[in-house]
Amino acid sequence: MKSYRKELFFQVPTRREFVHITPEVEDCLRESGVQEGLVLVNAMHITASVFINDNESGLHHDYEVWLEKLAPHEPVSGYRHNVGEDNADAHMKRQIMGREVVVAITEGRLDLGTWERIFYGEFDGRRKKRVLVKIIGE
Repeated sequence: MKSYRKELFFQVPTRREFVHITPEVEDCLRESGVQEGLVLVNAMHITASVFINDNESGLHHDYEVWLEKLAPHEPVSGYRHNVGEDNADAHMKRQIMGREVVVAITEGRLDLGTWERIFYGEFDGRRKKRVLVKIIGE
């Protein structure tokens, strides 16, 4: 069995952003040489997420609105975690959107559904963060 590990780095200029990372994960898959197996993609930070959904700007806007309703950034004084910080909402948004995804690899390709794409979700940006790509298989 082969094993492959790579860290991807992201630094978005805004507090929140969704980054389409399917092409980067596909590059990792090609580098790994794995034809049949699994890929794990996970955010290595507690205020960021990796998730799978449609690459459609209206949906991403709707996520922004929905997440802000569920865990509003302000007032920052409304969160106990925010003593000396202002990112409690980012922790909650990450919890909702998830830490990682696992995708099957079939015949050397990501076995995604028709509209499925992989995204990095940033909820407390403006600094460099890591995403782990771990591939195992034959």
